[in-house]
Amino acid sequence: MEGNNPILILTGFKLILYIFAQQYLKMGIYKKTEEFQPEAIDHLSNHVKGMLQILGEDTSREGLEKTPSRVAKSLGFMTKGYDEDAVEILKSALFVEETNEMVVVKDIELYSMCEHHMLPFYGKAHIGYLPRKHITGLSKMARVVDVFSRRLQVQERLTMEIKDAIQEALDPLGVAVVIEAKHLCMMMRGVQKQNSSTVTSSFNGEFLNNLATRKEFLNVISTKLS
Repeated sequence: MEGNNPILILTGFKLILYIFAQQYLKMGIYKKTEEFQPEAIDHLSNHVKGMLQILGEDTSREGLEKTPSRVAKSLGFMTKGYDEDAVEILKSALFVEETNEMVVVKDIELYSMCEHHMLPFYGKAHIGYLPRKHITGLSKMARVVDVFSRRLQVQERLTMEIKDAIQEALDPLGVAVVIEAKHLCMMMRGVQKQNSSTVTSSFNGEFLNNLATRKEFLNVISTKLS
């Protein structure tokens, strides 16, 4: 359209976006909320501030002024799994279904913290189970991974905890869990092996006792579907 000033058009568009944003805030459609225990955050913040001072930092400078609080809140988020019940999450979407075919949810992203150095490890979880009578919502598998990974962990225990929770909640014919992850405690410190990864597995029931069933699961999680 000739004669239209592109600067005015852009300014008008920004104004429209601003008006919509203000309306959303008034209507409560968007509102940032953080759920933390204030006393715990204050206590953690003091410890983080002391740690920074021991390291020789000036905690009064602009860049670090709010760091203790931010770190405390991030620790609260990264360990929120302690307050969640994986079995209850699975049971919240429990359905009776007459099937005993394998159910697999793979490539579930996970982020956790090594309990030895409190450094992150991250990767993917693959979960399979053989229903006996009940199935659960697929998203619940991802939530169970989050429950146990949002704690101070070791990958070996994390793998077993996911399997045991699914077994307790669903009572399936078998459960299989494989986790592959990269550990920053091995990558950014210590041996500093940047390309290393760790794979852990835990099986029970038919996945443990039946080689063909276990092979089928491992083939499914290693196959890329287009």
